[in-house]
This record gives sequence, C-alpha cells and structure tokens, in this order.
Amino acid sequence: SRAPVGGDGVACAFSLLPTGHRCISQAAAKIDVDFDYDGPLMKTEVPGPRSRELMKQLNGIQNAEAVHFFCNYEESRGNYLVDVDGNRMLDLYSQISSIPIGYSHPSLIKLLQQPQNLSTFINRPALGILPPENFAERLKESLLSVAPKGLSQVVTMSCGSCSNENAFKAIFMWYRNKERGHNNVTKEELESCMINQPPGCPDYAMLSFMGGFHGRTMGCLATTHSKAIHKLDIPSLDWPIAPFPRLKYPLEDFVKENQQEEARCLEEVEDLIVKYRKKKKIVAGIIVEPIQSEGGDNHASDDFFRKLRDIARKHGCAFLVDEVQTGGGCTGKFWAHEHWGLDDPADVVTFSKKMMTGGFFHKEEFRPNAVRFFQLCLDFVVVLVVHS
Repeated sequence: SRAPVGGDGVACAFSLLPTGHRCISQAAAKIDVDFDYDGPLMKTEVPGPRSRELMKQLNGIQNAEAVHFFCNYEESRGNYLVDVDGNRMLDLYSQISSIPIGYSHPSLIKLLQQPQNLSTFINRPALGILPPENFAERLKESLLSVAPKGLSQVVTMSCGSCSNENAFKAIFMWYRNKERGHNNVTKEELESCMINQPPGCPDYAMLSFMGGFHGRTMGCLATTHSKAIHKLDIPSLDWPIAPFPRLKYPLEDFVKENQQEEARCLEEVEDLIVKYRKKKKIVAGIIVEPIQSEGGDNHASDDFFRKLRDIARKHGCAFLVDEVQTGGGCTGKFWAHEHWGLDDPADVVTFSKKMMTGGFFHKEEFRPNAVRFFQLCLDFVVVLVVHS
C-alpha cells in the first residue's frame, strides 16, 4: 500500500522483510530503496575487532582513548547506530543530543542533494560579510520561524560553545554601550584593549551556576562547572558561581524544603552580584540552562526561573538562557523556557545540537553596529538547509 508521509506529500511503501528491517520506497531519495531497522543486532563485542584496529590507527595521530567505537553512518538508520563491526545499537541519546530526527533521515538526504544547497558546502561563505543571495530568506523560513518570544534578531554560529562564547561578547558590548552612553570610544580604550587591560577590556563577568555546562572554549569554560575533567589545568576567569537548587524527590513530599532551597540559591545570586560589584567587577549577564543537562539532569521549578529573571532585570544584567541541550522540542515545547510562562523570558537564547546548526537569538537592543557585528560572526560559517 502507498500513503503520503509528512508534509511534503512524498509517498512511501512499507513492507517487512525477513532480514529484519522495513523497506521504504522513497522516490525523492538518492537511492530508490531505503530502510529502517526494527531492532538491535549484536555481532561482536564492543568495541569489535575493526574498531580496535581503527583505534590503533587513530592513536598514532591523536589521543584516541576517549573513542568508544567507530561508526558506519551510511548504514545507521533512525534510532539505530551501526558500528564498523556491524553491531546495530539503539541510540538512546541521539549522539550527544545532536541528532533530532534520527540517522540518515530521507527528508534531510533529499534536501542536501538539491543543487542549490550544495553551493553552500562547496563555497563555504563567510556569512558576516559575503552571504549568499537567499540568506535572509532562509533565516526567515528556518530559525526565525521558531524564534523565542520577544527575540527578533538571530546570529548564526557553528556550534554550542561558539554560540555561548559570542553571546557573552554581545552581552559585554551591550553593557559597555550602556555605560558609555552616546560617547565615542576613546583612544585610551583602543590602546588598552590591545594589551588586555581596562578600560578597553572592562572587568565584566558572567554569573553561572554550579553543575552548569556551557561549552569548553575559554570563556564558556569559565561558566562550566559539571565535571572537573573539563577544567583541570586550564586557566580561567574570576567569575561568580551560584549554587543551583538541589531538589528533593518526590516533589510533593518536600514542598517546603524545596522552596527553601530555591530561595537560598536566589539569595546567593543577589549576594554574588553585589559582592562582585564591590570588587569593581560587574556582573553583566547571568547564564542558566532550563534543565542542567550534561551536569546531571538537574531541575528547578518554574517559579525559580521567574524569580531569577526578576533578579537579572533588577540588577541590570542580561539574562541568557542556554538552550543548546534543551531546545528543539524535547521538553514538550519548542523551547524549554516556554514552560516558565513569562511574557519576557530572556534577553538572549543560545541554541545548537538538535537544531543542527548554532547561534543565538537576542533582543534588538543587543544588536551590535556593523563594526561590532564583524567581531561576532565573520569567521563562522553556518549551513542552513531548508525546503525550497
């Protein structure tokens, strides 16, 4: 039998084969027959002999001790990841939360094979100064069609770390412009920034939370506090770190205790902002995950985030919501912060992973001028592939 699948009217035929997979006839795909597995299949131990041999080869080039096994992505389908030894495994984690609709999705294969999308890969445009003709149109059709409430601007990036890293820069520039007012940049600022000194490099900070993970580049690493292995031996910045609530479960049995725990953490946030201001270090922004993901699946109540938003507003700090892990629909809403029910939930929202690109949405007041925008995005190439 044939039936339309998805919103593009593509017809597919399904039949169970004795080899243990479903056959899908996909006219638009590069090949006429694609398939989806119906269960795991283990042929060797993991890592298998082929993976172990490849580990030896890679270890001669770089440290391969962290490699679990080598993958055969061409044979991987849906939720099933196939390794080079032919083991088919159910992938419960979507790589590192970065495969939104499964391996080798036929609709994505179809899009990437369209000639108008190949040009982006071949020519690797520097989008900050030399974007292709259809760039604005593609942004509107893709990222801006799911923009968080109140955020009309978007800057594209390549990954989660560079999304947060450049969001920090945008926040610092925004804060400095507030302090500078209508005055022009001074000669002293231009000269001092070249030797990493104030006033050209102001002593600003981002407040983050213990247990948070925001990336492994230098600025982001200063706000990452999930595992010591990420940070050991790496110089960092003196930025404030607040405690994140450690709730007791089941929630209905510990209502009072959890309210007290969240109040304690919020009080510490305010104390840190004041403490750092007295040290002449200004907290320009607060970064938080709606759910601490890599740091251990740590949750807080919607009321906690509403009050945290109020604290940021009270102290003139930008409020950055890191949705690299939680964005893309995995919590039942497209953005996890939508559960808070706020009309003005964030000033900046970063994304990557399941979005299969990277970047950040922001309010118009955080929009840098042309010269400052050059600081953010010239070196970053992002491929936006949308249905034409």
